[in-house]
Amino acid sequence: MAKLRKDLYNHQYILTLSKAIKKIYMDFESIKFQECVFNEYWLKKELKQRMRHISKSMYIYLPKDYEISINILINVFKNMPHNLRIENMIFQDFVEVFGLNDFDISMQALEKFTINCSSEFAIRQFILKNKEKTMSQMFKWSKSSNEHHRRLASEGCRPRLPWAIALNDFKKDPSLVLEILDTLKDDKSAYVRKSVANNLNDISKDNPDILKFLLKKWIGNNKTTDALLKHASRTLLKASDRDVLNIFGFFRTKDIQIKNFNINTKIEWGGELNFSFDIFSNEKLGRLRIEYIMYFLRQNSKYSKKVFKISEGNYETNFKSISKKHSFRAISTRKYYDGIQKITILINGKEFVNSEFVLHSRNR
Repeated sequence: MAKLRKDLYNHQYILTLSKAIKKIYMDFESIKFQECVFNEYWLKKELKQRMRHISKSMYIYLPKDYEISINILINVFKNMPHNLRIENMIFQDFVEVFGLNDFDISMQALEKFTINCSSEFAIRQFILKNKEKTMSQMFKWSKSSNEHHRRLASEGCRPRLPWAIALNDFKKDPSLVLEILDTLKDDKSAYVRKSVANNLNDISKDNPDILKFLLKKWIGNNKTTDALLKHASRTLLKASDRDVLNIFGFFRTKDIQIKNFNINTKIEWGGELNFSFDIFSNEKLGRLRIEYIMYFLRQNSKYSKKVFKISEGNYETNFKSISKKHSFRAISTRKYYDGIQKITILINGKEFVNSEFVLHSRNR
């Protein structure tokens, strides 16, 4: 059985943390702290609940002066193993919970804690409390020589950051975010550029016209930024947005045909759907984005839709043969139901083939 992420916070980690705090702050009651952490409710807590519980437990046994406590934790953080990236986010969580009224001290702490352990979640509470002041600080980070600071400037203000509270003001009006992304779009660090792309992708979900404007403005400047923009456009590309497809050269197909479509019509849970087809044209195929849509049967007898990419490229021939497998092994993010599933082939946003197959459990 796969290890649960919440179990990253285990006895070994708390022991390591206790020793590290005790080394810096001799009055720290490490045994009582450990007993406080592993209380009667511990096993029922999920990952972020455990994180919050640990940070609150630290508060009980650290000095009540926030600045003194933060200085202790900054020194503790330096001594913690750097490979514990998720676990060590308790330091940022402490700032998020207890430092909202001490802006300058908290910004200095998050700046240190974000090195090898991102402060992207904690900074959002400061944005919600004082948007302009916090975004001004993040704009300064976007100019930093340290890639972790620059990445925080982008990642922390994503309107739809996964596992975090949404920034609804930025979903409505991302202009403050765009000032930072404009600064970072040509960043030398791939780590930073990926965050910029993810932020732009978030923006596209609420403001697609803004991304389209930026695509037209920024595309073609250099290959690195073009790759960033392509990644930023993935939601709109998968939605077959005609404007975005055209920007990237995936124009409407003219005389393309799909022939020899084959599919296995029955699949057991845990098995694979095998399908193949040939693409023909009277002229060279040109620039194609080849995808397929899976329509998964849901419990209410309706279907959920998901687009999967097969390939894309500039094809000089007038023929291409495609063979693909789609796995139906169990995954945590999707539940399968017995019955008719559907598949559609998609080329440059146009649907070509619609087919059905039956998914069934092994005992049937």
